[in-house]
Amino acid sequence: MISIDIKIDDNITKKLTSTKQALANYPAQAEVKFKTLTPIKSGNARRNTRLVNKDTIEANYPYAVPLDNGHSRQAPQGMTKPFEAWVRDKVKYIFGR
Repeated sequence: MISIDIKIDDNITKKLTSTKQALANYPAQAEVKFKTLTPIKSGNARRNTRLVNKDTIEANYPYAVPLDNGHSRQAPQGMTKPFEAWVRDKVKYIFGR
């Protein structure tokens, strides 16, 4: 009699589960990161930056565009460019590249 056991290690499901958990936390982490990149004088800009609809960061104050264009010594590159770099790094980390 010949008996052959064929077992498949289910690393794919483990990796997908891990990736799904990392992605579930991503929007909240992104909101926090964007706020840390937002210059602070009175706190109004950070207070009025929030996560909307679970997937959109909204900076809702009249001077958001000038701040993002670098009109602050605290954030000469604005917030979006450094945030985009953070997003790229985070996506590489989550997907293991």
